[in-house]
Amino acid sequence: MVDRVQALAALTVVSDVAPTRVSGGPREVALAPRESVSERVRRLQAEAMGLAREHIGALDEAILKVEQLAFEIADGGEAYPAGVRDLARRLAQDCDTKLMTIRAIAGR
Repeated sequence: MVDRVQALAALTVVSDVAPTRVSGGPREVALAPRESVSERVRRLQAEAMGLAREHIGALDEAILKVEQLAFEIADGGEAYPAGVRDLARRLAQDCDTKLMTIRAIAGR
């Protein structure tokens, strides 16, 4: 408990207002103005939207791979059980429909 009290005593209060100029050497340096909360929100939202677009692109690619694999199995002939071929054929058709829907929604 004593260690914790000593650790807390070592803490100092720091202002959340950034200085606009720094001095301490032979010359004074002007700092860039601090980003406002609304600017930060807009920047973070834009970054999140960009990441979401990338994620949707990865989903698009994955659906295309599943669709291709399903087509291959559907056309695989007697090596695959008839039920599996039928499900693969329907899955390939569903992939195409779902992919068009995702692209239409993401394109808005």
